[in-house]
Amino acid sequence: MLTTFNTLYAQKTINKIVAVIGDNIILQSDIERDYANYILQGNPENQEVKCYLVQQMLTQKLLTQQAVIDSVTVTDDEVTNEVDRRMRSFIQRAGGQERLEQFLNRSVIQYKDEIRPDVKEQLVAERMRSKITENVGVTPLEVKRYFESIPKDSLPYYNTEVEVGELIAYPKLTKDEKESFRDKAEALRLRIKGGEDFATLARLYSQDPGSAADGGDLGFFDRTVMTKDFTAMAFKLKAGEMSPVFETEFGFHILQVVERRGEQVRARHILIKTEPTNASLNRTKTHIDSIYQHVVDKKYPFATAASLYSDNNDTKFNGGMLLNSENVQSRTTFIPTDKLDPQVFLSIDTMKVGNYSKPEIFTSRDGKQGYRFLYLKSRTEPHQASFDKDFPKIKEIAFEDKLNRRVSEWFEKRRQSTYIKIDPEYQECSGLKMWVAR
Repeated sequence: MLTTFNTLYAQKTINKIVAVIGDNIILQSDIERDYANYILQGNPENQEVKCYLVQQMLTQKLLTQQAVIDSVTVTDDEVTNEVDRRMRSFIQRAGGQERLEQFLNRSVIQYKDEIRPDVKEQLVAERMRSKITENVGVTPLEVKRYFESIPKDSLPYYNTEVEVGELIAYPKLTKDEKESFRDKAEALRLRIKGGEDFATLARLYSQDPGSAADGGDLGFFDRTVMTKDFTAMAFKLKAGEMSPVFETEFGFHILQVVERRGEQVRARHILIKTEPTNASLNRTKTHIDSIYQHVVDKKYPFATAASLYSDNNDTKFNGGMLLNSENVQSRTTFIPTDKLDPQVFLSIDTMKVGNYSKPEIFTSRDGKQGYRFLYLKSRTEPHQASFDKDFPKIKEIAFEDKLNRRVSEWFEKRRQSTYIKIDPEYQECSGLKMWVAR
């Protein structure tokens, strides 16, 4: 991987202009840089991707040129946050900051400075695209016309879909039960105060999988990214200062501020997670059994019980209903059974609509143990798309179609009035033919 990346990124080639669009140029080195990032993200080598990258850059340049005219901008903080987010992802994929710097043959700080202008351009382009489509909407009549325009033999086929609710209860430890975990964190804090290296202890003992390998380094973040308690502690400390042991919903932390930059702080931390005890699990089981019985006895509706008692903030404010993760923007509660969490599917597979599963212990995706019971609200059998049954889905498709047409019309108009020249090497790319046709 290392050899491949260095060959792709650092290869000595003569730079040349790949494309000119208006007053902007796209260089071969721009393509090679983005192609190297594509490989770094774990994708297989594919030279055809370079055609797509040229097309993407042409689109981006056209949008940013218009953004200047329309005064569409992004802030420096937005750019910094996006650069930091990408670098955290790169570091994780590379297996640590040192390995990433080997891949890049430069420091992370240098590379962040190099990609910053391109990241800013991408963010401006995205904002400009949003401006082009900000007033797009679809009426029920437009949805109906769109549906009727689809040939009958081309109507989509929908597999079995279900609406599933969940009510989750996580164990709540007493002060005495938490003490052993606090003591572990305090022992590490004292070792650091005694001269041991923070980063080394973070790699060995921190239970935060996202930062432990990087010595606990979280990169730069502002006041909107972390939990309230963590943010309050991070912004209270001076550069180089270490916090006392403190608690958040994730467990006990030791935090050290590395650097402050305006309204951003770079920090590292060690996390010691609190684990449920047998006593706390037993208390939780008794608690959720009581809620379950009240719901089954119809003392209050499931949605009310979930909003009052569920410990899952992702669902409790939605009446406990799970959302289709592939259609988050539409917030649809209809989920194809093949997209359900396998544990959820096994629980509801033989249930009748309107019934509840008995409370069972489970482990969440982030490793937390708790109890939950499920509610099967509805089940839709496999069928070909129907306007009445599937209106929300048809509306979403019709809206996406209208968005794409609006953007395509905008690009066609701008393309016709903009000077564009593409190097012959790339003119045979199928996706670029529209850009050279006049």
